[in-house]
Amino acid sequence: MRTLTIYIILIVLSGFLPVADAFGQKTKLPDSLNREKLHFTRSKFVNNLLRQGVSSVTRTPESGVDESYLNGKSEDPYLPYQGKIIRHIYINTFNFDRTLDDTSRRDNSFAARAGNRLHKSTRKFVIRDNLFIKENTPVNAFMMADNERFIRSLEYIHDARILILDIPNNPDSVDVSIFTKDLFSIGGGGASNGLNHINGNVYETNLAGMAQRVEVSGLYDYNRNPNWGYGALYKKDNVLHSFIDATVGYSVMSISPYTHEEESGEYLTLTRQLVSPYSRFAGGLTISEDQAYNIYHSPDSVVFPYKYTLFDGWAGYSIGIKKLTATNNTIRDRRFLAIRYYQRDFLQLPQQVLTPTGTPRFDPIFNSSRAVLAQMTFFRQDYYKTQYIYGFGTTEDLPYGYNIAVTTGWHEQLNLQRPYAGVNATDYIATGQGDFIQLFLRSGGFLYKNKVQDGSFLIGATAYSRIFFLNSTKIRQYINLSYTHLYNRVTYAPLRIDNYFGLRGFLSDSAYGTRRLSLQLETEFYLKFKLLGFQFAPFPWGDLSLITPENGPYSRSALYTSLGGGLRGRNENLVFETIELRAYFFPVAPSNMRGFKVVLNGNIRYRYSSNYITAPDVVQLNTQ
Repeated sequence: MRTLTIYIILIVLSGFLPVADAFGQKTKLPDSLNREKLHFTRSKFVNNLLRQGVSSVTRTPESGVDESYLNGKSEDPYLPYQGKIIRHIYINTFNFDRTLDDTSRRDNSFAARAGNRLHKSTRKFVIRDNLFIKENTPVNAFMMADNERFIRSLEYIHDARILILDIPNNPDSVDVSIFTKDLFSIGGGGASNGLNHINGNVYETNLAGMAQRVEVSGLYDYNRNPNWGYGALYKKDNVLHSFIDATVGYSVMSISPYTHEEESGEYLTLTRQLVSPYSRFAGGLTISEDQAYNIYHSPDSVVFPYKYTLFDGWAGYSIGIKKLTATNNTIRDRRFLAIRYYQRDFLQLPQQVLTPTGTPRFDPIFNSSRAVLAQMTFFRQDYYKTQYIYGFGTTEDLPYGYNIAVTTGWHEQLNLQRPYAGVNATDYIATGQGDFIQLFLRSGGFLYKNKVQDGSFLIGATAYSRIFFLNSTKIRQYINLSYTHLYNRVTYAPLRIDNYFGLRGFLSDSAYGTRRLSLQLETEFYLKFKLLGFQFAPFPWGDLSLITPENGPYSRSALYTSLGGGLRGRNENLVFETIELRAYFFPVAPSNMRGFKVVLNGNIRYRYSSNYITAPDVVQLNTQ
C-alpha cells in the first residue's frame, strides 16, 4: 500500500468556513488611542487603516477580474514618514478567526468556536519582544518593513501589518500600530503503510500564547524491535528578548540528515538569525549524540550500525554597520563575517567501511571530520510583498538584490587534511511586471599537493512568473533549471537526482554520477472555489534529469523523466503546512521506480522563506 500522510487536525477542524463569511464584534482600539479622541469610529478607523496598508502594495489586475493581489515593495508604505519620530507603539493581536482586511469580521462557525477553546492568542509581550523598531527613534522605512516581515515569518503568525498613524497637530511625530493574526497553533499528522507501519505526531506551536513549541511523536512497526518508537521536543522562540531560538529534543525514531537511517539521539540547538540588515550578530550551536541499531532484523551485510557525537557552532558580525548607517540609514549594502567550527566523531562504525584490519576507509558519510571555516558575505536584500508563490493568498516576502558568500578554511576527514575555498552567489531579480527570478552559482574545492580535489560547480536559475488571470483563476508558472559538475572526487558523495536538483518524487539512489543537468516545470492554477475554508490549486508538472556516470563520457549519460499532476489544498487559518496530492509517472527510471505513484503529503511549506546569511559551509550539491 502506498504511504499516505493524513493530518488528524483536518478531521477536527473540517467545519472551518472562510473567515470573511461571518460578522462579529467590532475591534476595540487601544485605550491610549481612545484618549487621543481621534475623530473616527473605532471600526472604521482600524479597517480603513488596514485597507490603506494593503492598497499601498496592491496591483489591481486587468478589467473584468474581481480580485486583486499584493505585489509591491515592502518599504513603500513607510517612505512618506521617513525621519519622523515614533511616539508610541501599539500592539493589536487577533485570533485565527479574524482577517486583517476587516478586523470587525469573525468566523462564528462551530469549528471556529471549538478551536477558540483550545487556542490561546499570542500574548502582546511576545510581539513586543520581536520588535527592533523602538519608541522615541526616527522612522526608518526599511527597518519598519524588515520588522513586519520578521513577525510574519514566525511559525505561529499567519500575517502581520505595521501601520503608521499621523498625529493631529504634531506633524513631526507618528504613532505605530502593529496588527498580527494568529494561526490555529495545534496540529498533528500521521502516516500508514498498511497496519504493519503507523506513525504520527501532535504539536502545539504557541503554547499558552508564549512562542513555545511542544511536540510528541510515536511509531508502531511490526517488523521493528522494539515495535514502538517515540520522540519529543521543546522549543522556545526569542529567549529573553535575545532573538535566540532554543530547542531541546530526544527521539528513538528520527531520520538522520547524514545517513538517512533511523536513529536515536538527543540534541540541543541554539539559533540566532540575522533578523534585519541593521542587526549586528548571528550564530548557532548544535550539540547531539546519535546512534543507529539493527532494529529491523536485517542481514548484517545491509545494516549500517553506528554512533557519533556532533558539535557544530558558528558566530558572525556585521562589519562596519555603525559607520555605514551613521549618516544615512537607508544604505542597505552589508558585509558580514562569520566563523564556524564543526566536529563529528564516530564512536562506532559500520563494518562495511572498515578494512580487514579494522581501520576505517574513506567514506563520504561515515568518516569522522573536523572543519574551521571563515566566510565573508556581501549582500543587499530588500523584499517585495506578494502572494500565490507557495500560499493561497497569505502574504509572502520575496527578496530582490544580491548575496555573495566567499568561504575559506581548513577541513580534516579521516586522516586527510586540506585547505578549502568556495563561493556561493545569488542574484534575486523582481521585474516590474511581477516576475521573480533567482540566479545562483556555487563553486568550490579542496587543495591537496597542488591539485584541486572534490571540485564542485553548480549553476542554475529559478523563476516564478507574474500572475496571469483566467476569469477568477490565478495562474503562475514555475521553472527550475540547473547544471552540476563534480570533478576529481575523493571524499564527496556522488551527484544524485533524488533531491531538489533532480526529479521530484524520485526515491531511488541508484542513479548517480559526476555531471547532472535538470529541468523542472510546473503551472499552478489557484481557484477561487472554497470548500470548508480550504482553497485549492491543481497543477500539471514535468521534470527531466540527465546524469553522467563517474569517469564516463557524455555519451553514457542516462536520461530520467517524470510527469504528472496534482492538487494542493490549504486552510490559511491552520498552522500546519499545505496538503498536496501528487501523481507521478516515471516513463524512464530504475525498475523499482517505473510506473505510476500517488502520494498524499502534508509537509509542503506555505510561505516563501529566505535568509540574509547562513552558517559557513562547503558547497552542497545534493541539497537546496
